[in-house]
Amino acid sequence: MTRFITFALAVALSAQSVLVAGASQKCSPTQKCPSSAPCCSLYGECGSGAYCLGGCDMKSSFAVDSCVPMPACKSKTYNWDDLSSVAPNTKYLGDAGKADWVSSGEPKSAGGNLLLTMAPSTVGTLLGHNHYMWYGKATAKLKTSRGRGVVTAFILMSDAKDEIDFEFIGADLSTAQTNYYYQGITDYTHGKNQSLSNTFDEYHTYEIDWKPEKITWSIDGQAIRTLDRDSTMNETTNQYNYPSTPARVQLSLWPAGLSTNGEGTIAWAGGLVDWKSEDIQKNGYYYAIFDSVSIECYDPPKSAKVEGSKAYAYTDDSGTEGSVKITDDSTILKSFLGNGKDKNKDYPSPTKGGSNPPRPTEVAVIPGLSGAGPGLDGKRPGDGDNGNNGNNGNNGNNGNNGGSGGNGGSNPSAPQQSGFTQGPVGGDGNSSGASAPGDQVLQGSLFAVFIAIMALVTL
Repeated sequence: MTRFITFALAVALSAQSVLVAGASQKCSPTQKCPSSAPCCSLYGECGSGAYCLGGCDMKSSFAVDSCVPMPACKSKTYNWDDLSSVAPNTKYLGDAGKADWVSSGEPKSAGGNLLLTMAPSTVGTLLGHNHYMWYGKATAKLKTSRGRGVVTAFILMSDAKDEIDFEFIGADLSTAQTNYYYQGITDYTHGKNQSLSNTFDEYHTYEIDWKPEKITWSIDGQAIRTLDRDSTMNETTNQYNYPSTPARVQLSLWPAGLSTNGEGTIAWAGGLVDWKSEDIQKNGYYYAIFDSVSIECYDPPKSAKVEGSKAYAYTDDSGTEGSVKITDDSTILKSFLGNGKDKNKDYPSPTKGGSNPPRPTEVAVIPGLSGAGPGLDGKRPGDGDNGNNGNNGNNGNNGNNGGSGGNGGSNPSAPQQSGFTQGPVGGDGNSSGASAPGDQVLQGSLFAVFIAIMALVTL
């Protein structure tokens, strides 16, 4: 059930209690968010705070500048001796100088490696790089997870829903999938498969080299696919359907094989997740291992509007390369009540003399990761999209994974709700996704964490 955070006047965040209430408002380009919850998340829900940071959909938000500017690119290599560069999404307020990554779920550091984990009653782990890339090279050395319904991903994702992917299905450890999307248009003919040796047992190095004129996907130093911008011309709209807006590197492990997901997504992932698998029995969770991640920034496009150097911001809701400017505007919120138009909005102060009890006003502040995953491949053909057919999840994209699944979704410890959950939502209670002490009031909800602002009602 959805959890809420209550701000009882001046009570500190760590001491707040949890209330129960309904889901947040849906949003789309034709149904924009209201001014009271102005930012639309990647998952199509309205809120403030973290909704206005990474993944804020300017097309569906109340206004383009409801979304906070995006921290500009930063070249760096991460080796994961610890998680000092990672902030949980329950604490990150946009200061990329203090945290290079923001996490949902339960990342771990072990032996100099980053582990993304997915325990029963959770929907996995997502790390998003807080510094956006406007063309550049992203490289990750990793071992994928394994098992039907389990998906490991290394992708670039923009707030305009431009996307460049490497994805790995746990039921097929000899295939890497590459894909791209333009502004979230669900064209599943863009995917291609590449054969390679066992992705769970062996490290491989995956590279996305993204230039204004060409994208190159490489594995272990060998180019396996290229996409020329010129080949993406849409004759109907007279524009290139080519990823061209600032994007974040995202690392994720998520359960595409949940019974609550659409048939196309489940089939694409090889079937329902087995919550009694060898890895669950031995470790308590599925896992993917990242040895290193490196990011190399390229120069912005020659036509870029340059008014600073610290952040990227959209000037209109077209979501095109020409709608982005480089600015020195702040990327930091004072509290989770803020948004791009009011970054300094803070929690209410104590009020003296009120005799009536406080009245809650609910504001969603931390979007969740649904069981359908962080990218467009989280919704396969047959899941009620714009008419693409094919419940087997193949449709020119996914090889022969569709028939490899089984029933393994009957385990009572499997999550029966879609949505990001850091703590148990049922089952045996052995979830490694439980919140840390002191953070329990920020446990994940079905789609969001909500704040109830307590406003005194005076006579």
